[in-house]
Amino acid sequence: MALIDDTKTLLGELISFATVSSDGNLELIAWAADRLGDLGAETRVMVDETGSKANLFATIGPNEDGGIVLSGHSDVVPVADQDWSSDPFRMREADGLLYGRGACDMKGFIAAVLATAPLFAASKLSRPVHICLTYDEEVGCLGARKLVSELPGMGVRPALAVIGEPTEMRIIEGHKGCCEYTTSFRGLEGHGSAPDAGVNAVEYALRYGMRLMELKEQLKERAPAASRFDPPWTTLQLGRLMGGVAHNVIPGLASLDWEMRPVTEADRAYVCEAIDAYVHDELLPAMRAVHPQASIRREVVGEVAGLEPVEENEARRIVAELTGANGADVVSFGTEAGLFQQLGMSVVVCGPGSIAQAHKPDEFVSLDQLGACLAMLERLAGRLRAA
Repeated sequence: MALIDDTKTLLGELISFATVSSDGNLELIAWAADRLGDLGAETRVMVDETGSKANLFATIGPNEDGGIVLSGHSDVVPVADQDWSSDPFRMREADGLLYGRGACDMKGFIAAVLATAPLFAASKLSRPVHICLTYDEEVGCLGARKLVSELPGMGVRPALAVIGEPTEMRIIEGHKGCCEYTTSFRGLEGHGSAPDAGVNAVEYALRYGMRLMELKEQLKERAPAASRFDPPWTTLQLGRLMGGVAHNVIPGLASLDWEMRPVTEADRAYVCEAIDAYVHDELLPAMRAVHPQASIRREVVGEVAGLEPVEENEARRIVAELTGANGADVVSFGTEAGLFQQLGMSVVVCGPGSIAQAHKPDEFVSLDQLGACLAMLERLAGRLRAA
C-alpha cells in the first residue's frame, strides 16, 4: 500500500476516536501503542491521575541520548453547537480534502508519523526516534507538562523535537506563551447602606484589574528590540469578572479571569511578581483591616511556555534540509513546543494543514499537505539510516 493510502486509512481510524479533551483518549493510545509495539518499538503508556487519559512515548532505534522526538497531541476540541456537513468523527474525502474533527489539528501529522514508523523500524538508525502522543493540549498542555517532567527520570534525553501542529509545512521557530489565571476574592457581605462595614470583593477585583491594565502598558516598553511577533510585546487582557447578587448587597465573593501571552519567560515572571506584590502590600492589608479572614487567591489555570527563537537550532537546520525551506517564521498560536525547549532541546513546529481550519466545523487537511509531510518523514528516515 502506498504511504499516502496508508496515511488516509490511519487518519480515518484516528478521527473515529472521539478524543474530545473532556472525554479521554485511552482507546486511541492503546491502539497506537499496539501498532508501534508490533514494529518493535519500546512503548511507555503513562496514565494520568484520573485514569481516563494517557501519554504515549514510543522509541524506535538505539537506546541512547540525542534522539529526535516527533510529537502530536491526541485530544481534539468539542463539536457541540457546530454545523458540520457530515459526521465529524467519520472521515470524509472530497476533492483532495479529508474532513473530520482533528484532521488538521493534529491527527493528520500523527497519521503520517504512524504510516512512516515502519520505515524507521526497518532501518538501523544512527539515533533514536521517539514518537510522542499527549493528552489535553487543548486545555492547557497538561499531558505534555507531565511528560516533560517525567522524561529526565526515565533516563531519556532527546536532542531535538518536531511538533506537528498545522503550519502548512512551514518551519515555525517561535511563538508566544499562553498563561491563564483566575483570581478569587473573598470579602465580607453586608447591607449596601453601610459600605464601610463590609469588604466589597468586586471593588477589590476591579482594583486588581486596573493594576493589571497598568502592567499591560508597561509590557509594551519591555518588547525585545528584535521581536518578530505581532504585536511585538507581551499582551495581557481581562476575560470574565463575576461577583455580586443584588444592587443593595455588598458582594462578598468575586472572581476575575485573565490571560497573558508572554514573549519571554521574564515577562511572565515580571507580571506575576508585580501583581502578587500589589496584593500582599496593598489590597490584602486594606481588606483585612475590616475583615481578618479576607483573602485573594491567584489560581494557575494553565502556564504554557512560549517557544523562543534561538540562533543555534539543530531542529530548524535539519527540517530545513528535509523540506527545502529557506527560512523560519513565528506565529501567534501556542503549542507544546516551549515545554520541550525548556528541557534544553532544539525545537521547531512543522506539520500538515492550516491553523485556519482548526477548531472549525468541517475541519480538513489536504492530501497535498499530507504528501509533503510524508516526504519530510521519508527523508528523515533515510537521513537517520546508519551507514
